[in-house]
Amino acid sequence: MKYRYRLLTIMVCVCFMACNSSENEEYKSLSPEEGEELSGGSSTVFNESPEAFGFASKDLTVDEAADFAVGNSFFRQSWISAPSSTTARDGLGPFFNANACASCHFKDGRGRPPMADGELGRGLLLRLSLPGTNPNGSSFPEPAYGSQLQDNAILGQTVKGNYTITYQITTETLADGTVVELQKPIYHIINLGYGALATGVLVSPRVANQMVGMGLLEAVPESTILAFAANSNNGVSGKANYVYDIQSNSQKLGRFGWKANQPSVRQQVAGAFSGDMGITTSLFPNENCPPGVDCGAIPNGGSPEISDANFNRVVLYSSALAVPVRRNYASQDVLKGKKIFEEINCTSCHIAKMQTGNDHPIAGLRNQTIRPFTDMLLHDMGDELADGAPDFLATGNEWRTQPLWGIGLINTVNGHTKLLHDGRARNVTEAILWHGGEAQASKNKFKQLSATDRNQLLAFINSL
Repeated sequence: MKYRYRLLTIMVCVCFMACNSSENEEYKSLSPEEGEELSGGSSTVFNESPEAFGFASKDLTVDEAADFAVGNSFFRQSWISAPSSTTARDGLGPFFNANACASCHFKDGRGRPPMADGELGRGLLLRLSLPGTNPNGSSFPEPAYGSQLQDNAILGQTVKGNYTITYQITTETLADGTVVELQKPIYHIINLGYGALATGVLVSPRVANQMVGMGLLEAVPESTILAFAANSNNGVSGKANYVYDIQSNSQKLGRFGWKANQPSVRQQVAGAFSGDMGITTSLFPNENCPPGVDCGAIPNGGSPEISDANFNRVVLYSSALAVPVRRNYASQDVLKGKKIFEEINCTSCHIAKMQTGNDHPIAGLRNQTIRPFTDMLLHDMGDELADGAPDFLATGNEWRTQPLWGIGLINTVNGHTKLLHDGRARNVTEAILWHGGEAQASKNKFKQLSATDRNQLLAFINSL
């Protein structure tokens, strides 16, 4: 009997050790894909410092690198009102949100909501529109204030208005009992200088995004993006936005902006010059003036206020910013988090890997394997994130899938972790818990994770 007992004990121990060893081997066998750390392909920069978003792709030609440097200076330095001896940088306003691109995209990074009432130019602005669409498919602007509330003005002009934010606090309880507080922003437009807003005005808050990898996303073939739209996955099906392209006077696939409402880096940059700083370009040659203000009588910086040559350099700069390398990508916790990211179906929208095409104007961005974690499509994110403001084909509930590359360095570069289109989420966990609509099932699975699995998932996302 003793012999049988000992034999049984040994067999149980051996079985336990074998099973446990099998599980450990499975865990230990996790390994990164070849090149997984190279988020931007050959346009990946090996830098994790507060300057990580500000480097050029190493594949630029000598001439492109020179133009990148000039574009960088125009992006970072402040514009001033006209007339000025600094003729290349005058013409600010007369109405604007910021006096430099870098005010909202500090160190080429991400903006945030104001920390206190009256704080200006930190990267959150309010888009204004009315129901209905123009013949080109765009929304109707608010009649007096235009398509954007500029909360600053040059000397001698009345500011259009300001806003304050209050927060409504709600909670989400995870399966393990963890309670997460969420804050929903409520916007109050005040101090209007040109009369009341039109009845039915739609207000959409938008935070400035980090700039990295824009040219690489522009280089992804349209056919690739449309193929993503054709593949429905567990009830998740993205939609392409088609928007007005000024240069070709036609409808083109939308790629940039929170609702994919811009077709190109060029038009995105021109729109920011016009709406955010009041700087005219050959694409947007008109000032944003409310009724009763004769912008023609206000000194300007020329027609246009930024020359095509310098504008093109800013476009190249915005297109060629390199993507930071992944951190800790070979860590077992990160690799386990990657599996969880796939298992809870985050990859239905945040598609990890794709190829750029062979026809982008910047040759160094062609034929690259990139890992942006986006499909660049519109998805219904539910009522809680809705702004109610259609934008070309995007409904009031739909938003473009945010690229996740660089997300783990936002705090390093910009000193905050405010996420989503309006910066309401104070960290990645809150951002996930705001997901609804097509992402509701993934959110529910996230809520069921153990604390260990949650931390591994967050480790993965923060490695991007």
